[in-house]
Amino acid sequence: MRYVIIGAGAVGGTIGVRLAEAGRDVTLVARGAHLDAIRARGLTLRQPDGEVTARLTAVDGPPDQRPLPADTVLVLTVKSQDTAGALAAWVDAPVAGGGTAGERLPLVTAQNGVANERAALRLFADVHPVCVWLPATHLDPGVVVANGYPHPGMLHIGRYPGGADDTDRTIAADLDAAGFVAPVRADVLRWKYGKLLSNLGNGLQALLGQGIPDALAERVRAEGVAALAAAGIAHTSPEEEKAERGDLVGQRPVDGEARSGGSTWQSLARGTGSTEVDHLNGEIALLGRLHGVATPVNVALQRAVRRAVRERIAAGAFPLVELEKMIA
Repeated sequence: MRYVIIGAGAVGGTIGVRLAEAGRDVTLVARGAHLDAIRARGLTLRQPDGEVTARLTAVDGPPDQRPLPADTVLVLTVKSQDTAGALAAWVDAPVAGGGTAGERLPLVTAQNGVANERAALRLFADVHPVCVWLPATHLDPGVVVANGYPHPGMLHIGRYPGGADDTDRTIAADLDAAGFVAPVRADVLRWKYGKLLSNLGNGLQALLGQGIPDALAERVRAEGVAALAAAGIAHTSPEEEKAERGDLVGQRPVDGEARSGGSTWQSLARGTGSTEVDHLNGEIALLGRLHGVATPVNVALQRAVRRAVRERIAAGAFPLVELEKMIA
């Protein structure tokens, strides 16, 4: 299979470089200074056991003059707020032998949150969700830092809305060859909802840095658990997730530095102008409103992160007292 990584940031860059190092055909999709740097110098992946620079084909969208090969897999790794634009850009790309990407090619959604798959299925007939456990950071053009060790990440894969097939098994085998742990799961959404609960703290970290009061973190997660229960949505538990990861995926410093922060923290740190908070905490707010469950902390986090984006408040610099006022 040939892989097109749509969004060569922290997650996409790590997956793309590792697949290429394992001998797979990889094209990276990026934009702006990051795209320019990849084209000029390659994409450098810094890891606990060293770094590698991959000189890969890098583009900003589908090819204009030629169809995509029929054995292409599209791997969507953009943040959730950029999903709609990415889907629109690729859905009608022609495929060799006839038809379009939306009709013929598998689309892998290696993203946080649970809204991407439903959006993708409106346009793509063959959608494969991935539950992403992959501690990586992208702050500088042309560079991704991946702290996962001894494996760079664990990537559960299956079909949407459920089940698993030969495409999942083939992709999982390629990911395994690239050094990842890639279980095929017929219940991959259950794992993604469990990961969603973990990601509810991303906004807190983006706002407050490392000084997050335990009680506040517990309230954020408790609202999420209550909303999923009211909606009748199954999810993995922290104990099940810990047992699954075991010693397979931990974190180690890279060049003496621990990971700076999660995906939402990185968006604020890079000043991208948007974050995924409305697709993480916002998912809990949505379920709460649909099923009569109050979610004031998750709603306040959405408002606070949007304010931090508007006012260009640095990652980790939002006043705790202000956040507490917004919750109250």
